[in-house]
Amino acid sequence: MEKRILGRTGLQVSSLGFGGAEIGYQGIDPGTVENLLGRALDAGLTVIDTGECYKDSEELIGKAVSHRRAEFSLFTKIGHSAGFQEEDWDLGMLEKSIDRSLKRLKTDYVDLLQLHSCPEEILRRGEVIGLLEKFKKQGKTRFIGCSGDGQAALYAVRTGLFDTLQTSLSIADQEAIELTIPEARQRGMGVIAKRPLANAAWRTGEKPADSYHHEYWERLKRLRYHFLNESVPEAIAYALRFTLSVPGVHTAIVGTTRPGRWEENAAFLSRGPLPIEAIAEIRGRWQQSSRGNWPGLR
Repeated sequence: MEKRILGRTGLQVSSLGFGGAEIGYQGIDPGTVENLLGRALDAGLTVIDTGECYKDSEELIGKAVSHRRAEFSLFTKIGHSAGFQEEDWDLGMLEKSIDRSLKRLKTDYVDLLQLHSCPEEILRRGEVIGLLEKFKKQGKTRFIGCSGDGQAALYAVRTGLFDTLQTSLSIADQEAIELTIPEARQRGMGVIAKRPLANAAWRTGEKPADSYHHEYWERLKRLRYHFLNESVPEAIAYALRFTLSVPGVHTAIVGTTRPGRWEENAAFLSRGPLPIEAIAEIRGRWQQSSRGNWPGLR
């Protein structure tokens, strides 16, 4: 598995990371998570990304791999209350959130603490950014980042205060390629691609039942990429290689609930970046179909 340096953080990260949302939302049992993450770490995984609001994802990760803490970089997110009385972005709630995350993850610190889809107006007040900086000084996190899209993400990049940007990027979600990633790259920020497979919304050939995937399904129908007619593994390989071919991207976060899937996806990346002409075709179809009206999705 290729390793890349995550911008000015200096963290060496695997180009394919693990996203913890699915194991939390789908209620995967601890034994399966231990098997899944253990195998992935053995195969070269060095990035695990989760979030306080992903149900019991943090607790599952803590139980499964906290004893191997030195082998990977651990990222989490705060900002959406889950089990607290306070409103989202309340400073007191955020204080309790990071402490609960550390307890669940069975660690004294995370490598990266990110604001989770923080609205631009909240960012502009500066209080939540100041709180992240406080957590950094306290040793609860080594670096701070923003996970978001659109104008809020652009504002976060331009503050110069964040070490990383996590943003949506895929064959069906390319706004960040022009809006935020070039400037993040210029500033030496680490760039983390989320939803790099567009939720594989095409894989069954039918509109997904979960409304969370509907926007990508509709976009892909209009984009009509020829490679989506290939087998599902081949299409996933093509899509994932596109995301990691974008200049400035250091790691792509992919979630799975099946042991062995991370290794399969990692093997796809051994084929290297997509050819320049393939990238140009994907970008051309996006620009023609989106007409600048498809925002990055949360």
